[in-house]
Amino acid sequence: MTDLTSVFHPGAEPGAADEPHTTAVAGAPVRGGAREVLTFLARRPGLVAAVGWVALVLPAAFAPGLLTSADPLAASPADKLAAPSALHPLGTDELGRDLYARVVHGAGLSLKATVIAVLVGLLAGSVLGLLAGFLRGWADDVIMRVVDVLLAIPGLLLSLALVTALGFGTVNVAVAVGVASVASCARVMRSEVLRVRHSLYVEAAHAGGARWTRVLVRHVLPNSSGPVLVLAALEFGTSILSVSALSFLGYGAQPPTPEWGSLIASGRDYLAVAWWMTTMPGLTIAATVLAANRISRMLDGEWRHRG
Repeated sequence: MTDLTSVFHPGAEPGAADEPHTTAVAGAPVRGGAREVLTFLARRPGLVAAVGWVALVLPAAFAPGLLTSADPLAASPADKLAAPSALHPLGTDELGRDLYARVVHGAGLSLKATVIAVLVGLLAGSVLGLLAGFLRGWADDVIMRVVDVLLAIPGLLLSLALVTALGFGTVNVAVAVGVASVASCARVMRSEVLRVRHSLYVEAAHAGGARWTRVLVRHVLPNSSGPVLVLAALEFGTSILSVSALSFLGYGAQPPTPEWGSLIASGRDYLAVAWWMTTMPGLTIAATVLAANRISRMLDGEWRHRG
């Protein structure tokens, strides 16, 4: 009886069809994907450093005890204004408190306020842009005129005015910074909705009798949210600067609670004798902002356009 392998594959050995052909390459896609990721990261040391810094800052924000056991409020007058050393890696402040412990514990308030600010701007801006782009007509006109007014006011000035009206406190600072970023998120979401609403699958959903709310949630929103999420990652770095600036001006957490902006403010009177009191928190803020911006660049299509 003729072996079917020799009929359809001339020159093949009889019985070759019975041999497993996929075993040798079963893990190839996984290994290839891992190799591609490693190559991508090896060509971008800045991205690796940014991810490493964020991986270090996040535990400081949510579990500071993992990075230091020192009390950020414990004063030691005998050690006041001590320079960085093995005992105090970032030095001490005017009351002898360990600056490293205060920077680590200050990350909690600063980054949590930043997360609240980004969420306020992302959610409120996305809803406004979604409704403006999808409903059009008078709703679009009203929403976008409000957005234009917000864009006409500098973000930090708007945040300062809002926090003055709301009152002092970290949460109020976060809300004020978030409201200042609503306009940019709304404009990006509206532009994406205008692009997506005329797509074939949206028109097919309308033709199929789907309600406008279902079309909005199931088809328009998922296909419009990508650029807005990238913008939110970019806004993370800007929000850190704004939250720290308002804290520096005294609108955030009140002493002795540590916060990055207030740490810089408390050290400005000692620049001549204790430069580390402002430099160390300032470098921490700068490194976090740069890391957030570098990661957002990667999210904004860098992986797709890798070469």
